[in-house]
Amino acid sequence: MASVAFIGLGVMGYPMAGHLKNKGSHDVTVYNRTTARARKWADEFGGDSAATPREAAVGKDFVFACVGNDDDLREVTVGPDGAFHGMREGSVFIDNTTASAEVARELAEKAAAGGFGFLDAPVSGGQAGAENGALTVMVGGAGRDFDKARPVIEAYARMVGLMGPAGAGQLTKMINQICIAGLVQGLAEGIHFGKKAGLDIEKVIEVISKGAAGSWQMENRHKTMNAGKYDFGFAVDWMRKDLGICLDEADRNGAKLPVTALVDQFYKDIQEMGGKRWDTSALLARLEK
Repeated sequence: MASVAFIGLGVMGYPMAGHLKNKGSHDVTVYNRTTARARKWADEFGGDSAATPREAAVGKDFVFACVGNDDDLREVTVGPDGAFHGMREGSVFIDNTTASAEVARELAEKAAAGGFGFLDAPVSGGQAGAENGALTVMVGGAGRDFDKARPVIEAYARMVGLMGPAGAGQLTKMINQICIAGLVQGLAEGIHFGKKAGLDIEKVIEVISKGAAGSWQMENRHKTMNAGKYDFGFAVDWMRKDLGICLDEADRNGAKLPVTALVDQFYKDIQEMGGKRWDTSALLARLEK
């Protein structure tokens, strides 16, 4: 059993922290910007809550975070009450936020100066994956820190991989989102085409999902897309944040992402349609508008 802190109890962090407590049997203290949510988690799972990230981190072996963006991450780590000010030598900070590779490298340097480790460890699998403890975790950082943290991370994961040095986890998550964007647009266009052609979409998917066109998105989203329901997964607002990170990194490294840039604009259209909180499969709604 390890002594753990978890910072950020959103739709992902709340169940992830719960798995660390129940499945991992770790001693968990949580912090959330909305104090009532931290208290609710503590009441539900039997852990403790802290008033600041720094207080949550004091004396802990591992400190996890899952917050909104680069600025949020800096605030809870190196801000006036940030967790880095409370971490002890030899501990490890694990960041599950989807953020930039740049901030990952920046915080890894600051952690090293403080005598503790830092892993950028964004996740894939969405809210359902977090609730089921079946996330894929893409990690960047030092091998020794990864080896220490992996058994703890596995409480909420089905796959954990070390991708390279600091920032490599975030870069891998960018590839994940780039691939998803193209897949969902293709699926949306396929369903849209099938409807216009007068085909039975369920029969179509039953056949083509068993061939080269098959994907997780097709298997898990075609029914709700066909029904015009878009409240079953990762929100459009979040996807646009992630694709923005991908496009910014591409500007830096010279990668060409024409499809990703186009799909990002399609998601902008959906936001303007009022679909900011719809899930990413709402690309079909744009085609049907």
